[in-house]
Amino acid sequence: MRPRRVAVLFNQVPPDASKDDLDVLDQVRLVAAGLTELGYAPVELPFTLGLDRAARRLKRLRPWLVFNLAESVGGDGKLVHLAPALLDHLRLPYTGCPTDAMFLSCHKVWAKRVLDAGGVPTPEWLFAGGRAPAALPAGHYIFKSVWEHASAWFDAQAIRPMENAGQIAEALRQKVAQSGQEFYAERYIDGREFNVALLAGTVLPIPEMRFLDFPPDRFKVVDYRAKWDEESFEYTHTVAGFDFPAADAPLLESLGAMARRCWDLFGLRGYARVDFRVDADGRPWVMEVNANPCISPDAGFIRAARRAGLTDARAIGRIVDDALARFSLNR
Repeated sequence: MRPRRVAVLFNQVPPDASKDDLDVLDQVRLVAAGLTELGYAPVELPFTLGLDRAARRLKRLRPWLVFNLAESVGGDGKLVHLAPALLDHLRLPYTGCPTDAMFLSCHKVWAKRVLDAGGVPTPEWLFAGGRAPAALPAGHYIFKSVWEHASAWFDAQAIRPMENAGQIAEALRQKVAQSGQEFYAERYIDGREFNVALLAGTVLPIPEMRFLDFPPDRFKVVDYRAKWDEESFEYTHTVAGFDFPAADAPLLESLGAMARRCWDLFGLRGYARVDFRVDADGRPWVMEVNANPCISPDAGFIRAARRAGLTDARAIGRIVDDALARFSLNR
């Protein structure tokens, strides 16, 4: 019997792309290797803005399943939901989050609204063009892109001290006018950071991002340098740790429960990651809900899966099994 064909769908990247964009190719290699080990026949398939062409290629290929790794389309994170939407249109089963969950979680403002409506603590925020609340607490605020990851917007002016909602609204107006992009402001939580990975709805071992020897004037954030610039202070002094004292057990349990709550609220499937900050009073705040997060060999998700005792192939197999259950397929 010939092995079943699985299309590995990923966003096409130019040869001169930055490290963070090229990372999807590492994900493709890991997934293809895992699928091969599991007895499938992976076929790599770049996904671009030419939807008609993509549809024709998928129809010709007739995959048994599509492993969706598309993180953007044409370099634009705003279009990330087009990949699952096209697969829905073609009635092709696929791994990971469905179209609506992808859109809601990747549109950071809608994600905030879902979290607020679901009673999940998330830092106070203001959307450019939205109505300013009667009051926002004074403090530092992060000015974030609604769609793009941090490498596209994080700079020296991304975190600023603000005194009131009016000042935040004016800063947002200027930011949007200068960049031509959608932005929102979110209160900066000075505290501990945790990334909670979920695999088929199960919480994997939780790491803390530890900011070692950061001087008082440096914000503790996982920015582009911390992720990709191997020569930088941020890269060498930001370390993920899975070992905790017994006193942290209730906090870790709370983080896991909140991550599962996010899984249900957004209708996530396959695999996801929920990012938290924990303030000085020990209160967790959800920063972002990441559908189909990075699963390259050195990514936090794969580290958590390995910590749980899973090989890379077994982790890929769990993602496939979740898709099979969702689409009522048999191995």
